[in-house]
Amino acid sequence: MKKYLKLLRVKHYIKNLIIFLPMFFGGALLDSTDWKAAVIGFFAFCAASSAIYIINDIKDADKDRMHPTKKNRPIASGEISKSTAAVICAVCIVIAAGLSVITFGYSKASVILLLAYILINVLYSSGLKNVPVLDVFILASGYALRIYYGGFITGIRISEWLFLVITAGALYMGFGKRRGELLRGTDTRKVLEIYTAQFLERAMTVMLSLSIVFYALWAMDFRDKKMIFSVPVFIAVLIRYSMVSDEKADGDPVEIILSDVPLIVLSILLSLCIGLLIYI
Repeated sequence: MKKYLKLLRVKHYIKNLIIFLPMFFGGALLDSTDWKAAVIGFFAFCAASSAIYIINDIKDADKDRMHPTKKNRPIASGEISKSTAAVICAVCIVIAAGLSVITFGYSKASVILLLAYILINVLYSSGLKNVPVLDVFILASGYALRIYYGGFITGIRISEWLFLVITAGALYMGFGKRRGELLRGTDTRKVLEIYTAQFLERAMTVMLSLSIVFYALWAMDFRDKKMIFSVPVFIAVLIRYSMVSDEKADGDPVEIILSDVPLIVLSILLSLCIGLLIYI
């Protein structure tokens, strides 16, 4: 069972929690109707993202076998055959499609966004991941699509500032991941032959700064002006993430977040600060 969970990248489902952000920021966490739509959408996105991971692992199996950590992935290690993985991938797509039929009743646009996510990532796996800068923007687009997907299925409008915070933050993590892969020097990505550590560090600095600025602007635009006091906590979260990312060789956002207790505590504290101002 463990190898199948690893194949599906269940740990990475944490990214799909972004779907619930529109509810959280929209003050709708206590609305049972919104919860039903969001939960269905969450599992639809999880199934779709697992399908994308499997497609990518099947295509990169030979390269992954030469990587110090990726060689342990189920397909690369031979624990799961490509044919079995393809069947599981097909099942994931069917599940995502079936759940999308249900979300279609909440929002037609949500289905389009899910299809866009799948298409963009298939194109990414098919070669766009080798195009510098575009590869990181495609990764970041997944986060933006998730938040708008969550907004559409719950009928909650997404703040422009919030969209910019998510986008800049996702780009920051994306460039950080590439920097980690480059510094480790054992990754087989072709795009790493073009990137330099200096460029990636500059890009990270720009995106880190923009994330803070956009969040501050969102806080100042919020109906409760006390939201501005959450900005220092937000900065602390990003600074802590930046510090931990320097210690993690591959720079994977999920591994960074889940492996550092202080970062988790700061993230919870930020959520509580925002939640108290929205719901009390």
